[in-house]
Amino acid sequence: MSANGLTYDTGALIAAERDERILWSLHRAALSRGIAPTVPVGVLAEAWRGGPQHQTSRLLRGCRIEGMQEPQARTVGTLIGRSGLIDIVDVAVVEGVERRGDAVVTSNRAHTEQVADVAGGSIPIFDV
Repeated sequence: MSANGLTYDTGALIAAERDERILWSLHRAALSRGIAPTVPVGVLAEAWRGGPQHQTSRLLRGCRIEGMQEPQARTVGTLIGRSGLIDIVDVAVVEGVERRGDAVVTSNRAHTEQVADVAGGSIPIFDV
């Protein structure tokens, strides 16, 4: 499996804050290849707990934050209905990964695969 880019879900941001080696290795590898990982805005909202989050802030400096516009929101809503998964953030992550042809860094492989199955394919997954 190959990918055009890399997308972080909430588990990846939590892994960054915990200073987990596997996450930082993936991040450095992406940056060294000129890839700015994507962080959907919902992921940032879900992971951000206020106060100093030094490692998360450090990670985000090398990332692209992606908002959600109406067409994407409609697609995410459709995928929620088809997948049976009600977590908007998880579904939005997979929608973006599918649209961009990215790999995903996640701590929740089961949810990612559940949505990917109804979205039309398998996606490269890195577990943290």
